[in-house]
Amino acid sequence: MERAWWKEAVVYQIYPRSFNDSDGDGVGDIPGIIEKVDYLDELGIDVVWLCPVYDSPNADNGYDIRDYRSIMDEMGAMADWERLLEALHARDIKLVMDLVVNHTSDEHEWFQKSRREEDGYADYYHWVEGDPDKPPNNWESYFGGPAWSYDETREAWYLHLFDEKQPDLNWRNPDVREAIYDVVNWWLERGIDGFRMDVINLLSKPEGYPDGEVAGYPTGHEHFVDGPRIHEYLRGLYEETFAHYDVMTVGEMVDLDVETANAYLGADGDGLNMVFHFDHTFIDFGPEGRWDVGEWSVSDFEEIFTEWQTGLDETSWDGLYWENHDQPRVVSRFGDDEQYRYESATMLGTLLFGLRGTPYVYQGQEIGMTNADFESLEETRDVDTRRPVEIMLEEGEIDSYEEIRDVVNYRSRDNARTPMQWSGEDNAGFTDGDPWIKVNNNYTEINVEASRSADRSVWQYYRELVDLRHDEQTLVYGEYDLVETPDPLYAFTRTLEDDQLLVVLNWSDGERSPPSLSIENPTLLIGNYEDAEARLDSALRPYEARIYRL
Repeated sequence: MERAWWKEAVVYQIYPRSFNDSDGDGVGDIPGIIEKVDYLDELGIDVVWLCPVYDSPNADNGYDIRDYRSIMDEMGAMADWERLLEALHARDIKLVMDLVVNHTSDEHEWFQKSRREEDGYADYYHWVEGDPDKPPNNWESYFGGPAWSYDETREAWYLHLFDEKQPDLNWRNPDVREAIYDVVNWWLERGIDGFRMDVINLLSKPEGYPDGEVAGYPTGHEHFVDGPRIHEYLRGLYEETFAHYDVMTVGEMVDLDVETANAYLGADGDGLNMVFHFDHTFIDFGPEGRWDVGEWSVSDFEEIFTEWQTGLDETSWDGLYWENHDQPRVVSRFGDDEQYRYESATMLGTLLFGLRGTPYVYQGQEIGMTNADFESLEETRDVDTRRPVEIMLEEGEIDSYEEIRDVVNYRSRDNARTPMQWSGEDNAGFTDGDPWIKVNNNYTEINVEASRSADRSVWQYYRELVDLRHDEQTLVYGEYDLVETPDPLYAFTRTLEDDQLLVVLNWSDGERSPPSLSIENPTLLIGNYEDAEARLDSALRPYEARIYRL
């Protein structure tokens, strides 16, 4: 397998609004990130993925971009961004930005000109004339409701697969593609080290906008997920931009399977370095979908991870994650955030770092931050929480927020967006002002200051995992092979030439017998219990994780 720096890296994702506030306005900012650069360096990470800091009216917290070449006032100024880049590079930490080019803000200059049908901009977005009371088709938005809104200025419908303030760009227009190439190259020339590309497989929509007829959510997905010209668009983006730089690219792709991923990845595909898929994040959806909590098993995870670990081509690579700005806290979701918070958080971290691919750690994951309790809908901030719940209330599916509160507390994206818990001081040390979103009530117990000073903490263990992955090339490039074990055990080997590692996990709150393996004198490389046994035949305690050299 060809080696590359981005395969060997550990990435840390920062959601700026919630990371660190430097000026007391309650919103995290770029100067606040600069204040914490030494913290990132001490954690040992190699890359920072920075969620959007571009100029935006914040309909979707920065994923609705008003100007790709400006910094949002709340986040600071371009000079602050330049200082951040310099501070990271001085510590050999690379910077990856978010690329959001499926849609813009409706306040973007392009959309304002397009709605007025100014020369050269009329077809920058998807416009359809027609009855103002009847959308062009039955497509739905990922945020709920129709994917079309009627614009009184142009007297036509425009497409938005997300919020109505996020109109979709028309990639069929070559002028749009050229404009995006210019934006991407502008940032690459400023010295950044790559892009995470938001919902990048939604760029292509078919002409004629046919109705959706295939079951699934949202309606119409069979037409705009991996659309008819998607490979042409992404290959063109690669050839005009990324191919000329030594950068890292990761594409977030909805409804992605392994076979389709291989077509997007590598120089023989569309040039992307790696992808984010969602298979493991849907595992706990109930019969009614996202706003219903379903049952899951360890074998479900085994099946999904094994399919991706063994199904990617030799030239393909995976992006590994549990949490991000769109996912709730993993220790609350797939672990035990009360009695076994340390054990389950570190077990889940061991699995993340044990698989082949580039691991991504989301802010707060390294201290075992948990989901919050949103006592009312007014306490939530996420449009992708508020809008679906409002629709349920409007349509009579529920009578009150209390009926859905437990699911919101389990599922909402706001769980990942509560402020970073730096200390036990007021507002978790995040801000001197009023935070833009509530602070999790457990910040006095769960915070960076306490974690770093403890002899045994989630932070200390993540620090060891980062070091181990840097030291062990087999963890990076080794082949994955599943070891057959009964639930709730999960075990697999990683093999590189003559070196072999074994990852063993007990994904439960009870003691379990170890897998039956005849191996002499294994070496324990890491374990999440202080007195972890080097012997493979010792019982595995609740949420125990071990990595051996065989």
